[in-house]
Amino acid sequence: MENAKKNKSALPFGVYYWTVAFLAAAGLADSIYLAISHYRVYTDITYSSFCAISKAINCDTISQSPYSILVGLPVPIWGVAGYLCFLLLLACAKTPQADKKRIWSLLYLVSWVFSLYSLILAYISTTLIHSYCIMCIVSYAINFLLLFYTRMIRKRFDSGPLIKGVAADLSFLWSWKVSAGALLSCFLAALILARVFYPTYWHLDEPVLATPINSGLTPEGHPWIGAEKPRLVITEYTDYQCFQCKKMHYFLRQLIAQHPDKIRLVHRHFPMDHEFNPIVKDPFHVGSGKMALMVIYATAKDKFWTMNDFLFKIARDRQDIKLKEIAEKVGIDYKELAWALNDKNTRYRLKHDIAEGLKSKINGTPAFFINGEVYLGQIPPAIIKKALD
Repeated sequence: MENAKKNKSALPFGVYYWTVAFLAAAGLADSIYLAISHYRVYTDITYSSFCAISKAINCDTISQSPYSILVGLPVPIWGVAGYLCFLLLLACAKTPQADKKRIWSLLYLVSWVFSLYSLILAYISTTLIHSYCIMCIVSYAINFLLLFYTRMIRKRFDSGPLIKGVAADLSFLWSWKVSAGALLSCFLAALILARVFYPTYWHLDEPVLATPINSGLTPEGHPWIGAEKPRLVITEYTDYQCFQCKKMHYFLRQLIAQHPDKIRLVHRHFPMDHEFNPIVKDPFHVGSGKMALMVIYATAKDKFWTMNDFLFKIARDRQDIKLKEIAEKVGIDYKELAWALNDKNTRYRLKHDIAEGLKSKINGTPAFFINGEVYLGQIPPAIIKKALD
């Protein structure tokens, strides 16, 4: 009597099924968007996602993090694979042979995996990245809703023990040996091919300082590269732990390599390190100030570009940067480099760069000073186009 009443009050199976299908499709669409956004963050200098709102709410910060790559693939690509797998299983639940009961235990188990994975990603965002992505939060909500609905469907259409239900679902899939085997083989093959051939665009290529390109120091002692008689002079203020700084610096170096007689790039320091920069109140980009001191010292030893490129290469990818290793890679005496970190003249030059940046109303990196104007984050394409035309 109680079961009859329960079935009578339950909505038709199709309502539950298509709700779950809609959620899984929404998760797939969200993952595709995040995958595209991740790609553009690394490859498009003008790109900024719609949810790059602040330091705390910023999808781009999540994408720039090394935690956005899992086993050689971007996390959103694994999301795409996961939701596709979920939808393939869901399609089996609509077949007459499933009789409304099969696959739901398995989907419930998969939803648990999705939800636990969401909790892990949320923990990483909170404790390691210190920033949140709105579209990632949307995917977390979708995963928890999938967990809720698959549990509800199990209770209303197949309320047996979970382990027994999963075993029955796997047996049901096994009964379709040819179809299930073909689908599984294709799915696994696609994952393997993606892992092997997916372009590793997140490894930004280190620019090569070609010998024909002129370089030197300004009268004030700031390193420059490019044209001796430039049409356009770009002064960059950078932080070695800033992803966008690295991305823009590499772009400008490549642009200069293509047009060595038109553009000059002048390098200055603006570490967003609370120990050096007065506008940064809380710990942020810890160590970037000392990196700037290393580069200032290397400039005096005619090693600016070697040190500059090496620090940009390793600063965000490694946590165990050792002074002795840096000295050996750059070709500078280790003891002298250690001494320079506390040298008054070296620290004064860094303090002067930061003061000049603050005087120009710079409050973040990268910042570009062009013809008396400051541009934060990016350079308007029209300015570069005008210099090249």
